[in-house]
Amino acid sequence: MVAALERIRQDTKKLPKRIQVDNGSEFISKALDRWAYKNKVTLDFSRTGKPTDNAFIESFNGSFRDECLNVNWFLSLEDTREKIEAWREEYNHFRPHSSLGDKTPEGWLEHNIVKPEFSTFHMS
Repeated sequence: MVAALERIRQDTKKLPKRIQVDNGSEFISKALDRWAYKNKVTLDFSRTGKPTDNAFIESFNGSFRDECLNVNWFLSLEDTREKIEAWREEYNHFRPHSSLGDKTPEGWLEHNIVKPEFSTFHMS
């Protein structure tokens, strides 16, 4: 987790103020706690036994498990990466989500994110 968050920080030069996480082993490590403290990021843990505290990630985890992990045999690390990437592409770019008004995440972004308008600036 720390390596992934550090890549995001380096690539975007931005960090969230808060990350909502469950109590999985990848989130309760001393390394992640140290990284969050150093970067002034609050780790907001869901209550044990309360999946509704983080319903979106629970829904995603269920979809990922049911549609990718449980239906594939992973023959190597490379094979695993290819199959997960194919599922991610389908999930984000082709499959409509009821929570997004039956749009794909990509389609929702196109219709809901305001893009800056560029105007020509003339100096006299």
